[in-house]
Order: sequence, then C-alpha cells, then structure tokens
Amino acid sequence: MSQNKDIENLIDLLAKLPGLGPRSARRAVLHLIKKRSLHLIPLADALHRVGSTARECLNCGNIGTSDLCDICESEKRANGEICVVEDVADLWAMERSGVFKGRYHVLGGTLSALDAVGPEELRIPKLVDRIVGENVTEVILALSATIDGQTTAHYIADQLPHVKVTSLAQGVPVGGELDYLDDGTITAALRARKSF
Repeated sequence: MSQNKDIENLIDLLAKLPGLGPRSARRAVLHLIKKRSLHLIPLADALHRVGSTARECLNCGNIGTSDLCDICESEKRANGEICVVEDVADLWAMERSGVFKGRYHVLGGTLSALDAVGPEELRIPKLVDRIVGENVTEVILALSATIDGQTTAHYIADQLPHVKVTSLAQGVPVGGELDYLDDGTITAALRARKSF
C-alpha cells in the first residue's frame, strides 16, 4: 500500500472538506485519476493559483485576489448601503440572487458567550469605522435567525444609533407550506405580516 501513499493522502485531504466523507473522497479521486487530463491536472493548476493568490478583502472580508475585492472597488456599489453577513458563503449567496446592489461586511461569525466570541473576535469594530468613512445611510443585517445571530444583530444595532438599521424579513419561504414549518418560523412570519 506504500506505493499508493500519495493517492491515500489526496483521499484523506478531500475527506476533510465539508460535505465529503472518506467514501465520497475516494470516488472523487478515482474519477479525477480516470479523467486526469480533463479534470485532475486543471484542478491541480487551479488549486495552486488560488492557493497563492486568494486573500481576504481588507475592507469587507470577502475573498478575492487583491487587497480590495471587486465589490468594494466598484463605485456603482457605493450607494450608502452595507449588508452585514456572518461569513463569505452568505455574501456569495446574496450575490447569486442579484438583488442587492450595495456593499457588504463579513463579520466572521456571530457573538457567542459559550464559545468566548466577543465583538473584538468579529469584525464589528471595523464595521463601525466603515459607517463613518463610507457615508453609510443604511445597514442591512442579514444574519441567521439563531439565538447567536439575533444577539449579534441587537448588539450591532446598539452600536449604530445614528444609522438606519434594518434586517431581512423572516417567515414563510416562497413555496413553503405551513404544515412543514417550525413554530419559530410561523411566529416570525405572523409578527412580520404586511397588508395584502
């Protein structure tokens, strides 16, 4: 088995990725090897390039290949709105929707007393600095509807008394059926009801 050490190492590394276990990683590696020129070599090249060029945006925390991401560099996005998200995956999800045309701020998580995560461990002080420096008129909190997410949202709102702070609507998703929703979602939907 020593001759397969590199292959086993690749399987072990892939198995550590979210959503992949040892069996899925093994299947992926076998597929990559079978399609070496079509998938494996281009993947290895892309991993090398991204590994040497990817970095965190110094302004918002997004991932890009320069000190400032494309969103922060775009003057079209400087409309006075900042959408606050927990992590880069949330920012990318918002961008996929194509609806939000402002800028973002990635916190890097949520406040959590149990995990000893306070405001200084997150990018909350940087957010407060950006509000003044970028003439922000509205902060949109797009945080998860968990206890830690809501605690973080309340903390941020308290830090920004002179700026309009809003949050994403919560409640029944499009195509959702009441019978399949949890009590918290139904409660939030009822409280956030609007005129028909």
